[in-house]
Amino acid sequence: MAYVQDLSFADLTTLRVGGVPAAVRECVTADEIIAAVSQLDTAGSPLLVVGGGSNLLVADGPLDLTAVLVRNEGILLDDATLTIQAGTPWDTVVEFAVENGLGGIEALSGIPGSAGATPVQNVGAYGAEIADVLTRVRLYDRKTGRDEWVPASALDLAYRYSNLKFTSRAVVLEVELQLEHAELSAPLRHLGGERVPLAQARQSVLETRRAKGMVLDATDHDTWSAGSFFTNPVVPVEVADAVFEQVGEATMPRYAAGEGQVKLSAAWLIERAGFPRGYPGAEAPARLSTKHTLALTNRGSARAADIVALAHDVQAGVRERFGVELHPEPVWVGL
Repeated sequence: MAYVQDLSFADLTTLRVGGVPAAVRECVTADEIIAAVSQLDTAGSPLLVVGGGSNLLVADGPLDLTAVLVRNEGILLDDATLTIQAGTPWDTVVEFAVENGLGGIEALSGIPGSAGATPVQNVGAYGAEIADVLTRVRLYDRKTGRDEWVPASALDLAYRYSNLKFTSRAVVLEVELQLEHAELSAPLRHLGGERVPLAQARQSVLETRRAKGMVLDATDHDTWSAGSFFTNPVVPVEVADAVFEQVGEATMPRYAAGEGQVKLSAAWLIERAGFPRGYPGAEAPARLSTKHTLALTNRGSARAADIVALAHDVQAGVRERFGVELHPEPVWVGL
């Protein structure tokens, strides 16, 4: 594996903030990932596994940890089954599937990050999620040292959750997806449940995400973010009813989320709590996106502390107005 010099987490994350790790080890095969993690664990050295860096908010300043970069790439196709190396950029996987006439993940187009990160938080968008198509994951268990394939059912997959998230108990090396030969997409939520040709579905999702600043563009600070910063809160029906009574909008987004539970829109709550796009203003180093209030963005000079302060401001405002707690989606490191 390669030791990389002079890299900070501002270079390694899509938020482009974060301090300098003690060392950076770049791993281009699964064996190199296992070797790096096992060596560091045996030595008792702190480490952080980094894929595409799209779901990380890392503290400023020097950091006493080694960044292990997952850079193993490749896709193996067997009929409608994809076996994907963890370091493969996720959107490359979606593009590959669509080009090969395979349906099931077209709604997940344009999501930044690596394939290995998708099962960790059960990535989803527009009515689809990884849990719908994930069959197995190859894991390196950091406690037992075992390298094995485990079924998706062992991950406790739920809304933006798996039992891998926040635990660091294992490292994803490969993922296996079971797709289907199809001409039409799955029903797309942003198109009112309509099914369209796969390529058209992908293009539609990309256009929708670009309009919200959710497709990475080095020249557009609205995309210097971690995507959707807060998960959509799941609350008791009574809480959702109380929110509706306060606002009184018949179009308030709410979705059934199990017995007695309702999923609300975090972006809608943020806006109704008094946080417009671009908040808190043009001079702030960290702002809500000018395209979509669910993204916290780095305007070019922000530090991690600025992102944290903005997140806390928004959380407090929504809590005070509606009594609803917003939970961050990115993993916070050293904060």
